Amino acid sequence: DGDCGFCRFWILRWQAWTGDSVDYEPLQSPSVRERFPELSRESLEEALHLVLPDGRVYSGAEAVFRALGGLGFGRGLIWCYEAIPSFAPLSEFVYRLVAHHREFFSFWTRLLWGLSSGLPRFEVSTRWFLRALALIYIVAFWSLGVQINGLVGSHGLEPVTDLMQAARRELGGPGWQSFHVLPTLCWWNDSDGFLKFQWTAGVGLACCVLFGFFQGPALLLLWVLYLSLTTGCGDFLGFQWDALLLETGLLAVWLASWKHWLRWNESYEPPRLARWLLWWLLFRLTFLSGCVKLLSGDEAWRNFTALNYHYQTQPLPTFFAWYAHHFPATVQKWSTIGMFFIELALPFAIVLPRRARHAAGLGLILLQFIIMLTGNYTFFNFLTIALVLLLFDDSFLLRLKGRAGLRRAETISATSPASRYAALPHPAGTRATRGQSVWSARLRLATLIPLACLIGLITVWEMAGAFGKRRTRIPYAQDLAVWASPFRSVNSYGLFAVMTKTRDEIIIEGSADGGIWREYEFPYKPGDVKRRPAFVAPYQPRLDWQMWFAALGSYRQNPWFSVLMVRLLQGTPEVLALFEKNPFPDKPPQFIRARLYEYRFTTPSERAAGQGWWHSDDKGIYFPLLSLSIILGKPG
Repeated sequence: DGDCGFCRFWILRWQAWTGDSVDYEPLQSPSVRERFPELSRESLEEALHLVLPDGRVYSGAEAVFRALGGLGFGRGLIWCYEAIPSFAPLSEFVYRLVAHHREFFSFWTRLLWGLSSGLPRFEVSTRWFLRALALIYIVAFWSLGVQINGLVGSHGLEPVTDLMQAARRELGGPGWQSFHVLPTLCWWNDSDGFLKFQWTAGVGLACCVLFGFFQGPALLLLWVLYLSLTTGCGDFLGFQWDALLLETGLLAVWLASWKHWLRWNESYEPPRLARWLLWWLLFRLTFLSGCVKLLSGDEAWRNFTALNYHYQTQPLPTFFAWYAHHFPATVQKWSTIGMFFIELALPFAIVLPRRARHAAGLGLILLQFIIMLTGNYTFFNFLTIALVLLLFDDSFLLRLKGRAGLRRAETISATSPASRYAALPHPAGTRATRGQSVWSARLRLATLIPLACLIGLITVWEMAGAFGKRRTRIPYAQDLAVWASPFRSVNSYGLFAVMTKTRDEIIIEGSADGGIWREYEFPYKPGDVKRRPAFVAPYQPRLDWQMWFAALGSYRQNPWFSVLMVRLLQGTPEVLALFEKNPFPDKPPQFIRARLYEYRFTTPSERAAGQGWWHSDDKGIYFPLLSLSIILGKPG
């Protein structure tokens, strides 16, 4: 019906799907009566009709399914219509229901899809995502690079040389089996210079992605380099955002262009399967983050009181966390409920029509901004927002750019994908370029489909396990998960499953004579009670973070901590560079120890009285007194 806006909307969308294989005519067209006199006006007003070249005529739901039969889901619908007895009458009933209530369904169509009848395209969001990912890679490599010597260098806390020597004793020399168990380039060179080469190469390759040069190959090399460093750096690169960056970076290899240079405004439609895999990653990241909190059985999450503790017990709070901690209990409760709604409900909107998907994306971004305002979670929140960008189609994003973007969005909505491609300027040699693009796309798809199957099997198996289901019901899933685990690129997610209700801090002290003790101040973790909590993200002070985890247990559970104490006694410059300042600039201390304190935010009245941001209570010795003479077994 050419006079029906609902009909016109969906016909335009079907036309974008079917291209030139189907011609569409409104029943009001004069040519319809001339070409198809056997179709009465009454029957045409009752239902849509499909006329095939051989004269066969279909109507209603069957006509819709067969018109879309050139598509994968269209063939599936035809098979269901013919093979499943109840499917045909049910689909025809639904068709008549929609046809007789078009105004009602037109309202919901406008609400969920908007006014754009064209198929959504994701060229702009893909460009933004890849540039954002490049910036995150730059931050990740650079922030690790300025700390790497003190963490895993030859004079660091967990030297990678020690790791590789032990690996060579157990596994032999470099080879596929050895690399599979320990996937790092340090098999070939574990020197401090090669560590520097890896992180500086990562920064350089990320700059290539940022400016559009060899994006696909550069992203593949970035994944290899970050996997190499993550494996070699052990505990200091074992955070969830490191795993998330590896998984996102690997999938981005198939999302990016493999041309030598992709200009900023150059048209490029990424493979849909790669985008769907990144959507699936975003779904798992957010949905599982909410699920683990409830499935853990922690009463603080189940009775919505977790935020009463979270702001002051999280690893590196900002000064806004002090204010948020003092919100009324009702605000904290409803904030927790809102967080659960965003994490548990909004991820399902990823597969809904565009406006619902956009609303979900805005909600997820809002949550990440609130988290960033109150806590320092390195590049984790920025990486999550980069994934959320892929939920927004070009029409939505271009409208954010004002009138020029609005005009371009209207142009995109008014034209089909085929006509937009034909309208693009192509340089000389277009036929060869298109041919190469076709073969490149086929090759990427041939490698992407097995990867999608691998990710699907493992992640569904892991999610079933998270909900207490029997994992063995999925064939080969466990074996595949074990095989893929060293590459850290198919992961399960979920932070703060159990809420920490008290905050313990380790304070390291040194002394030259055993009488006067001076504190080693860390750059960002709580120490001086009067120092205001700072913003540090997206940079990650990795030793500060590890000190938070160390305080949850004993130093015996964290072997690197004993090494840290020895390095301070030795005055190792690489390790001292990880601290705010060296309290013994002239000569290392003779004695070292660590005490444990319980920290809490001061109350408003305490802070008004000048007590600072924190209040601390001494809980005793964490690490006993140590000196080099004790280590060497000398008296005194």
